[in-house]
Amino acid sequence: MAEERRLDGNAIGGVMIELFGVEMTTVPGSCGNCGAHEQMAETDVYLDAPGIVVRCRHCQNVLIRIVRGNGRTWLDLSGLSSLELPL
Repeated sequence: MAEERRLDGNAIGGVMIELFGVEMTTVPGSCGNCGAHEQMAETDVYLDAPGIVVRCRHCQNVLIRIVRGNGRTWLDLSGLSSLELPL
């Protein structure tokens, strides 16, 4: 059932542009749990949670949580050990 809900990181491309102001699907990040280094497009994304949940494709560690409501956005990047943003 989880496989039916799973999308790739391209599913949050628009949200990431809104938050960061740049194209983020090609940006590499490192998992804080297993150390895998992948582009955001290579993550597993779940849009049907109370917010958006982005997981490492290798170990399923939660990398990013995005929750929106009441004119605000909460962004949790604690599952990433690094994120390489373009200049």
